[in-house]
Amino acid sequence: MTRLRLPQSRLANGIFATLGLVGALLWAAWITRAVATDQAPRIVTVRLAETIGKFVDEAARADAEPQAVQAASLAYLKAAEASVAEMGRGGRIVLVAEAVLAGAAEDATPELERRIAAKLQQEPRR
Repeated sequence: MTRLRLPQSRLANGIFATLGLVGALLWAAWITRAVATDQAPRIVTVRLAETIGKFVDEAARADAEPQAVQAASLAYLKAAEASVAEMGRGGRIVLVAEAVLAGAAEDATPELERRIAAKLQQEPRR
């Protein structure tokens, strides 16, 4: 019986080619799975005008100095802006409900109000 003798370089090239092909197939399978399982972004709405309107009504009824009301209003608006930005992370799209003309989306206004309240409680008092 005669042994099949392949030159070393030819054998090494065959092994590298096989490993490259297997690597390319694994990469293609991973990309296909990642694209196929990519979920659509979750769209929610918040009633921002209503939320800010409630705060303005409460501030108007409060018996406080104008500077205190102005400082509280600024803190509230900053907390609202930061809360909406946080809600928009992670692939979620936050729309202002007053600007949505058609279609239905989950109402996340209660979550927004909780986030604003938490931020205002974290803020140090002056």
